[in-house]
Amino acid sequence: MKNTQNRRSFLKSSALAGGGMMLSFSWFSQAKAAEKMQESTLAEQWSELTGYIKITPDNVIKILCPNPEFGQNVMTSLPMMVAEELDADWRNVVVEMGPHDNVKLGPQFTGGSNSIRMYWKPLRTAGASARQMLVEAAAQTWSVPAAEITTKAGILSHSSGKSANYGEMAAKAASVPVPKEVKLKAPKDFSVVKKSKKNVEGQKIVTGKPLFGMDYRTDGMLIAMIQHPPAFGMKLKSFDAAAALKMPGIKEVFSFKLYDDGFEQGGFDTRTFNELIAVVGNTTWEVMNARKKLIVQWEPAGDVKETMMGRGGKREVTVPGRLETTGNQFELMAEYAQKPAQQLRKDGDPETAFKNAALIIERTYNAPFLAHNCMEPMNFFAHVMEDKAVVAGPIQAPGWAEPTLSKLLNLPADKIEIQMTRMGGGFGRRAYAQYMFEAARISQKVKAPVKLMYTREDDMTYGIYRPMYTATYRAALDSNKNLIGFHVKGGGIPENPVHANRFPAGAVDNYLAEGWEIPSNVTIGAFRAPRSNFNAAAEQSFLDELAEAMGKDPIQLRLELLKKAKENPVGKNNDYDANRYIGVLELLKEKSGWGKPENAGKKRGVAAYFCHASYAGHVVDMVMKDGQPYVESVTSAVDCGVVVNPDAARNMVQGAVVDGIGNSFYGALTHKDGTPEQNNFHTYRMIRHHEAPKKIDVHFVESDLDPTGLGEPPFPPVFGAVANALFKTTGKRYYNQPFAKELTMPKS
Repeated sequence: MKNTQNRRSFLKSSALAGGGMMLSFSWFSQAKAAEKMQESTLAEQWSELTGYIKITPDNVIKILCPNPEFGQNVMTSLPMMVAEELDADWRNVVVEMGPHDNVKLGPQFTGGSNSIRMYWKPLRTAGASARQMLVEAAAQTWSVPAAEITTKAGILSHSSGKSANYGEMAAKAASVPVPKEVKLKAPKDFSVVKKSKKNVEGQKIVTGKPLFGMDYRTDGMLIAMIQHPPAFGMKLKSFDAAAALKMPGIKEVFSFKLYDDGFEQGGFDTRTFNELIAVVGNTTWEVMNARKKLIVQWEPAGDVKETMMGRGGKREVTVPGRLETTGNQFELMAEYAQKPAQQLRKDGDPETAFKNAALIIERTYNAPFLAHNCMEPMNFFAHVMEDKAVVAGPIQAPGWAEPTLSKLLNLPADKIEIQMTRMGGGFGRRAYAQYMFEAARISQKVKAPVKLMYTREDDMTYGIYRPMYTATYRAALDSNKNLIGFHVKGGGIPENPVHANRFPAGAVDNYLAEGWEIPSNVTIGAFRAPRSNFNAAAEQSFLDELAEAMGKDPIQLRLELLKKAKENPVGKNNDYDANRYIGVLELLKEKSGWGKPENAGKKRGVAAYFCHASYAGHVVDMVMKDGQPYVESVTSAVDCGVVVNPDAARNMVQGAVVDGIGNSFYGALTHKDGTPEQNNFHTYRMIRHHEAPKKIDVHFVESDLDPTGLGEPPFPPVFGAVANALFKTTGKRYYNQPFAKELTMPKS
């Protein structure tokens, strides 16, 4: 990373510190972590990162967090990385959310488990550069060599006895040239990173300070709600707003198109319905009541041709107009599963291996759509004026949304200000900014500041969902029960879940991965470890059945396969590091007491998975409670490289475990004739407090490797561990999520 700021602009920004020091500089990102991000479609044009560190004369250190926050604690962990290299006293650090700047800060994307690994070196470099400038300032002031000055907890010291805090040297440091090269600390020397720090916004959260989009207020702000079609595959025909307009507090009711005809959608411009009705008024209650008075006629949308960006680049797609029903959707997937599919990877001669097999094991796994159900429903503020626009709200990827917003409003990007509020949950849902665009379109039409509000029913019936999936796994064994062939064929509506180059690819001589997809008008998107959350469930369940057929312990089978992938790997495109995978399984085995005599009576399930450059595994202990299976305790092991903030990391794993248990037992969004059958929590079952495990014991592999993902990797293997524990508890294998449907578990 090289400093590219010129002297003039640096001095200009330094002067803003008001007698202190403000460090503002840019690097071209060449970090390996950014180059090798898996499952992330970070914009290729992302090239600059700007770090902001402000030190006041009274020794307050302000660090701006570049990434939006939705509970994963990046507002604490990212500034910790700056403070580490700055050698700052964490007690003197104040953290604020940074401004949106898609030129200097890139897309500022929170998602894909990328925040820590993307900023690991750039933010540390920012801290190290500021520290070096403070050292140079002290050296000049004291007339001593810079090499003789040491720093610790925000204090500059010299062997002569001279010392000063950072605030005392800040003004002079602002005039010191930014160093071209700095040396970063070795992990063994960390004093902030690897040490637990409390959430910097914790007090604000528990005392109800206004942090979230729902809290946002401005003078003269109106409230807007939208009415969307009741079913996927329907569109607006006509409406009568006469009664709604007579309701108290109502200003306007009108229809509008989100995207104009022929609009070319970007990769994250997913939207469910294009023509909507907006109801605008003074208060939320008035608008909600007026919306009920609308008289609307809907009609079939028919097939729609669109140009959009996907994993394969720009493509023309035809969105089918059929009204889909869940039962028919599963039947259609079963039909497609029998057809030839796209070959994703092939090693050796799997056809011959299966032809010569003494035993073939085949199992099929299914899962429905899942709704995100963020605790804070979608909302966004917009004030669009003739020459500029201000928008504010909870969003994961402001940099990706800005170009689309610029096109929709016909305003230059530098005339659009995006303010990022704390998000009340995200899980991938808020990477899709159609609710921001809707708010902006409405504000532009009514020529006033507007906050768009979704109800829970709006949120749950409007997309964007985790896709429906199915996968068939086959294993070929010879007469000695050796694994000689492995085949996975997966598909879904409207995408397939298969990660062809992940384990057990690379561990089996004869391996085949295939995939297929069914187009749909049901809109889908990222959902905490996209595709992996299903793929891990199916794969890890199947590996347990395979171990049983081979007469092996489930963990031992996995270790044997990984040992082969480590010592004699098959193929050259294996995504995972077999040695790190082995390390997680061995730590999990040790910490859970797997195979120990004292645990012989426990009903246990195990699963481990690699995604987002990290490795995670769980052992689930299940009991029967009031006639129903209950996950009593969980042991978790994770390898995510350096753990920046251990307490927060443990919390993230624990949250993933509870989330995974809830979704595996209950998660399901179904349709009847295109209409979602669940629209609130009385019909969409979530895990309850009393159903969460009593104990979740989290362990991390000790590592000095650069950090990798953590928000998503612990989530996928939970599903498989629960399924495997269910078998040990009930004596039955479960192949269809959610498992509660076959368990007749209580609905509330």
